[in-house]
Amino acid sequence: MFNKIMKRGHRKVPKPDGAAVDYSYAPTGRSSGPVSTSNVVVNHASRGGAPPVSSQFQQLPATAGMVPLPGTIENLPMFRDVPVTERQSLFLRKLQICCFQFDFSDTLKMVREKEIKRQTLVELVEFIQSGSGKISESNQAEMIRMISLNILRCLPPASHENSGSENLDPEEEESYLDPSWPHLQLVYELLLRYVVSSDTDTKVAKRYIDHSFVLKLLDLFDSEDMREREYLKTILHRIYGKFMVHRPFIRKSINNIFFRFIYETERHSGIGELLEILGSIINGFALPMKEEHKLFLVRALIPLHKPKTVAIYHQQLSYCITQFVEKDYKLADTVIRGLLKYWPVTNCQKEVLFLAELEEVLEATQAAEFQQSALKLLNQVAERALFLWNNEHVVSLIAQNRKVILPIIFEALEKNIQSHWNQAVHGLTVNVRKMFLEMDVELFEECQRQYTEREANARELEEQRELTWQRLAAAAAQER
Repeated sequence: MFNKIMKRGHRKVPKPDGAAVDYSYAPTGRSSGPVSTSNVVVNHASRGGAPPVSSQFQQLPATAGMVPLPGTIENLPMFRDVPVTERQSLFLRKLQICCFQFDFSDTLKMVREKEIKRQTLVELVEFIQSGSGKISESNQAEMIRMISLNILRCLPPASHENSGSENLDPEEEESYLDPSWPHLQLVYELLLRYVVSSDTDTKVAKRYIDHSFVLKLLDLFDSEDMREREYLKTILHRIYGKFMVHRPFIRKSINNIFFRFIYETERHSGIGELLEILGSIINGFALPMKEEHKLFLVRALIPLHKPKTVAIYHQQLSYCITQFVEKDYKLADTVIRGLLKYWPVTNCQKEVLFLAELEEVLEATQAAEFQQSALKLLNQVAERALFLWNNEHVVSLIAQNRKVILPIIFEALEKNIQSHWNQAVHGLTVNVRKMFLEMDVELFEECQRQYTEREANARELEEQRELTWQRLAAAAAQER
């Protein structure tokens, strides 16, 4: 993913004419336009407020966040065309150009100024990536201010809010493409280059990439533009790896996003991306696993199976769950019981997902943990558990517990053979039945005997019930 993102957005720009720049501006009056610098927040338009901006982002230049007057922005020299001693000053001037905001919904408006900003962003990215000069602390602060001004913004209303339909299936919603992405991508690329750069000192950078900044990045994961979420995923993962001081805060904040999604909104665009980050984080957990991590599994990850939209992020969720079991096999019983708690009863597609995840969990399960949950598991999914017989590890676990399992599923096996409409299920059932017969002939014959007796008793009861109704009908006819 990191290498993939590195290749994006790197276009060579022509050498601009050196000229002075006028920072005059005209404030916009459009409510859908740029965000005022004194109110830089990350907040979905209808999903509650965001925390106040950090104190270091309060003192922005007078032009920051404003729309410039046409013709007032001019190209600055390229870094290679000025002496090394003047590059820090030029870097700051370029940052100031990138603080100007534009209305990207109108493609014909201020085309020249937008292109100058885009070229300037490209030059800033190339300067950071080249490592040709270490950025001063004051310029680092200004750069994070510029980045915040561009990306920390109000997200547009979600598509279901625009349509007025709360019941719209998120899987059927059209993908949203932010018209400002050509510029946003470069701003994100600049932030990514800064975070991963070997010249970036975390002791200095953490003053600007602080908890408030990280929290606002997390809020942006609700963006409906998948391209933006991909960049956010990579950047947050890099921040987690480089800034150890932020790790507990990032985990706690993701936990809170999951809680809000599960128990309040059931709508969030970035659950899958957040789970991808967590998959890597869980893989790095040290053993023995902290109680904090086990609680996260029980309170956040397992309940993520509850929302109706689980299919959208199930692949990433299943990976995280399996990582926990592979790290600590004793958690298998907790996970299996959690899956059964949220097992879908009327949703066949969701049930197929759960079965696939259950198979992966059982792959990492030891015999003792399987024995603890086998009875409840096979009681609940007796018929559909047939599909697990394709897995050799699962078969070995079942063979060790066949005296408990076969009596539970024997009736389902016989009924499938007699009357199941699906030929594939019918064939699989025959194979499973044969497998049990080869495992333990005596046990199989005993189960068959008990099944035959139950069926005979059931037929006898049905005959007696039918006879009773016939007598009642005859008696009623005589009274007429």
